Amino acid sequence: MTRLPALLLWLCSSIASASTLQQLERGNGPEPATLDAHRCQEVACGNVLRDLYEGLVTEDARGRLVPGMARSWSVSRDGRVWTFALREDLRWSNGQALDAGQVVASFRRAFAPATAAPFGELFDALHNARAVQAGTLPPTALGVAAPDPRTVVFTFDRSAPVPALLTLPIAFPVYLPGVERYGAQHTRPGQLVSNGAYRLAAWTPQANLVVARNPQFHGVRDVAIERVRFHVTEDAAAELQRFAAGDLHLTEVVPPQPLDTLQRRFGAQLRIAPYMGAFWLGMNLAQPPLRDAPQLRRALALAVDRDKLTRYITGFGEQPAYGIVPPGMSGYTPAAAPWSTWTQAQREAQARALYRAAGYSQKHPLVIELRYNTSTPHRRMALAVAAMWREVLGAQVRLRNEEWKVFVGNRKQRVITQVFRGGWIGDVPDARNFLAAFGSDGPLNWTGYDDAGFRARLAKADAAPTEVARNAWLRAAEQRVLNADAVVPLYFYTSKHLVDARVHGFDANALDRHASRWLRLQP
Repeated sequence: MTRLPALLLWLCSSIASASTLQQLERGNGPEPATLDAHRCQEVACGNVLRDLYEGLVTEDARGRLVPGMARSWSVSRDGRVWTFALREDLRWSNGQALDAGQVVASFRRAFAPATAAPFGELFDALHNARAVQAGTLPPTALGVAAPDPRTVVFTFDRSAPVPALLTLPIAFPVYLPGVERYGAQHTRPGQLVSNGAYRLAAWTPQANLVVARNPQFHGVRDVAIERVRFHVTEDAAAELQRFAAGDLHLTEVVPPQPLDTLQRRFGAQLRIAPYMGAFWLGMNLAQPPLRDAPQLRRALALAVDRDKLTRYITGFGEQPAYGIVPPGMSGYTPAAAPWSTWTQAQREAQARALYRAAGYSQKHPLVIELRYNTSTPHRRMALAVAAMWREVLGAQVRLRNEEWKVFVGNRKQRVITQVFRGGWIGDVPDARNFLAAFGSDGPLNWTGYDDAGFRARLAKADAAPTEVARNAWLRAAEQRVLNADAVVPLYFYTSKHLVDARVHGFDANALDRHASRWLRLQP
């Protein structure tokens, strides 16, 4: 009899806990291509990985750099040696201790040729990083070391925005015993061991992915939301309807609709802010008909009316783009296409002349494919651009819509693509981040652009003695790509989300990163 009240009390407590369990419902765009942090190259997996993992440095809700695994760091006077002091209480989600030696081993795995990390080239300033990725030096030659269990030291060959780079998924520590035991399956629920605010609880392909608060995380006391469900939401219109029905607390995007209509409907729940991203169409320079066809590439670039695109197709304050690097980079003046100051009528007249000079006409029209991944905004953009090319040039445009993983694979291989949806979302607030992919034959150079002059300018920027000189050389490199019409710039992004009034702590930031650990969900 004396045990019954205690049992009832426990049952009531359990029921109360279950009823107040907080689960944030997030739209997340396409299915994440991977949860292998070292292989992630898109926003969908990055959103999830920033909940599952933490790097040496992380970002707060406003995008400011703050300590992560490292409690502090310092840099040598020449800016090339960075030393990070780790926290004392670091543990993996399985309870095992996490020390500096494991951080170093994870970095070596990230840059090993077998990993084929797509963002490895962003760390090309790291000592021996290129040689290790190419397989000409062993991973132990990488410029990262652990002199003791609580210290990680990086050696760079030139100055670089190191703390910002260390917030990227490629810099997250991966649990190597899990990789050795499960191989590619180490990213599955029950097998993925992480070190961030959350751990992976469930993953239903093409539906949703659930993460649960990680009790081993050093900052767990400040993580308010217990579970987060990331929903696959490739159709932006359907995502909006799910938000309106109360199924989602937060959307990844907002579909193209009249802005005043959305503001009347959703009020303060509609969040629009500047975003460090550029949207462009890539030209496959490795295959015909765009290879060795500069006049045709220029004609296609000129024929697009960017003012119409941003006014009628996107409609959320995006800026028409005539370059690759978005405005707002500290100390950097973006380059622009040579014809950026022309009127649209002048551009279209020149486009038609170049189209004819390239050997095309009404009797012999250009037949070309425009490839994009499944997404309502991307489909609308592709339809609009195709209509402009037909109207201005008489080109026959075939639209190719592909599921995200298929699209990414085809774009990277540069075999069957012709014109494709491209662009870049900033990883760090640095102009070089938007240009580096064009300087190598790596997996991020989707166009196959190969120009010694561009590489020389990039190298000059890397060796520049001052920030002013560095930015000048980067601008010259950007101009080189634009002069070759390797891409068709369309617009610079704004971030667009619907955020339920019950969600607190969602702050706008230039990189549009919103880790769930900083959010709170009010009843």
